[in-house]
Amino acid sequence: MFIDQVKIYVRAGDGGDGMVAFRREKFVPNGGPAGGDGGNGGDVVFEVDEGLRTLIDFRYQRRFKAERGEHGMSKSMHGRGADDLIIKVPQGTVVSDVDTGEVIADLVAHGQQAVIAKAGRGGRGNKRFATSANPAPELSENGEPGQERSIQLELKVLADVGLVGFPSVGKSTLLSVVSAARPKIAAYHFTTIVPNLGMVDTCDGRSFVMADLPGLIEGASQGVGLGHQFLRHIERTRVIVHVIDMSASEGRDPYDDYLAINNELEQYNLRLMERPQIIVANKMDIEGADEQLEIFKGKLKEEIPIFPISAVTQTGLNPLLLTIADKLETTAEFPLDELLEKEEEETVLYKYQAEAPDFEITRDPDGTYVLSGEKLERLFAMTNFERDASIQRFSRQLRAMGVDDALRKRGAKDGETIRLFDFEFEFID
Repeated sequence: MFIDQVKIYVRAGDGGDGMVAFRREKFVPNGGPAGGDGGNGGDVVFEVDEGLRTLIDFRYQRRFKAERGEHGMSKSMHGRGADDLIIKVPQGTVVSDVDTGEVIADLVAHGQQAVIAKAGRGGRGNKRFATSANPAPELSENGEPGQERSIQLELKVLADVGLVGFPSVGKSTLLSVVSAARPKIAAYHFTTIVPNLGMVDTCDGRSFVMADLPGLIEGASQGVGLGHQFLRHIERTRVIVHVIDMSASEGRDPYDDYLAINNELEQYNLRLMERPQIIVANKMDIEGADEQLEIFKGKLKEEIPIFPISAVTQTGLNPLLLTIADKLETTAEFPLDELLEKEEEETVLYKYQAEAPDFEITRDPDGTYVLSGEKLERLFAMTNFERDASIQRFSRQLRAMGVDDALRKRGAKDGETIRLFDFEFEFID
C-alpha cells in the first residue's frame, strides 16, 4: 500500500531529576552535598533509509516517544542519558510542524539525519548548588521536559524521470514494458491511483528510475481529480516525459492534451517548466495515429523531441530510452544536491526570528491572574515543589524575570490569586 502523507505525534525524552543527598561516611565529618545530576533524555531523530519507498509504517504507529534520562543518585552519581529514538523514513520525506506549518527538515540523502524533537536536559543535583554562603543546600532540579509536537510527513518520490499525461494514455503500460514494475493496468480512468517506480536499463548499460504518476486532468493544480494529490512527486523528477494518446481514441485532441498538462504543471510550480521535456506519442499502432502525429508536429512551436512508440507492441522504445539517458547525463542532479546545499546554507546564514516573550499575563473571568509562557513553563516543570528551598528559588526566579512588577502594572493587589498552570498562590505585595 502506498502512503505518501501522514500526521504523527512525537515526544522527546524528559531529563532525569537531580537528587538531594549528603555524603555520610565514617571518619568524613561534614561530607557535604552529594546529589548527582539527572541524565539527558533522548532526542527523536529521523534518518533516511533508501530501502523504504512509502510511509506505510506510520499508518499503524502514529505516536513515538523517546526514553527519559535516569534520575541522579547519591554519592555524586549522575543518571545515565537516554539513547536517541531513531525513526527510519524514505528518501524525499518532508517534515513539517502541523501547528505552525514550518518545514522542519527535507530528507533526501541516504543516512541523512534530522533532530525533530529535542530532548530535555537532566536536572542538577544539590551538589551543583553548593556555595560558600550555602555549603549544604537542600535544593535540586527536576529534569527538563522533552519537546513534543505534532508533525506531518509528506513523501515526494525521488525519481529521475516522471511520466505525466491524461488518464488511460498508456503510462502504466510503458513503465511495465521498460522495467520490472508491475502496475495495475485496466481500460478505465484512474486505474493508477498511486505512483509506481521502476528501474529502467538501456541497451548500452545505463540505468535510471522512472515514475508512473497518476493521471492528471484539467484543474488538477486546484484540486480536481486524483492527480492533484501527486503533483508534489513531479517536483523531484529531473526529466518530464509527456505521454500522449496520439490516436485520439477518446475523442480528445493530442495537442490540447499537451497544452492542458503543461498548464497544470505551470500552475502548480512555475519551476517545473525549466525541466527538460520529452514527448512520447503513444498508441501509434492504432489507425489514424500517423495523421494525428503530423498535425501535432505542425502545431508544436517548441523544439521538443517527439518519439512515436507503441507500448503494447513494444516498438520505438530503444531510441526513447537512450534519449532519456542522454538527457539525464546533461541535467544537474536535482533535487539531491540542490536541497543539501540549501540546507547547508540555511545552517550558516543568520535568520532573524522575533524572540517570544518570557511570560504573558491574562485574566480569567473570575478575576484570577494567569501566567503563561514557554520559559515560565520550563522553570515550573524543573522546580521540585516538595522542598522549601526549591520553592524559594522559583520565587526569586519569577522576581528576576520581572513577573512581580508586571503583575503590579496589571493591577494585582495583595492577596489576589495568581494561577500558574495547575498551581495557585496568593500575590504578596
